[in-house]
Amino acid sequence: MNIRVKFFAMTRDIVGSHQQTFTLSESATTNDLLEHLINQYPKLSEWKSFIRIAVNQEYVTHEQTLSEQDEVALIPPVSGG
Repeated sequence: MNIRVKFFAMTRDIVGSHQQTFTLSESATTNDLLEHLINQYPKLSEWKSFIRIAVNQEYVTHEQTLSEQDEVALIPPVSGG
C-alpha cells in the first residue's frame, strides 16, 4: 500500500524533502513506517521517542494501523516563546 508522509522542521532537514510516498505491506503500523524511515535515514533514530505522528490530520499512537493512501505527518518537538 502507498502512504504519503509529510516531514516538518528537523525531520524535513534529515530526509531532505517535505513530502515522500512510501510503499508498505498491508496492515503496517505507524511504528513499522517509522522503522522503515529509520532504516533509510538513520539520523531519525535519535528523535524516534520525541516525534509525534498524525494520520489524516489526527494524532495517533505508534501502533496505529495504516490504510492505503493515508497521509502521515511526522511532527518533531518544537520550542518557542
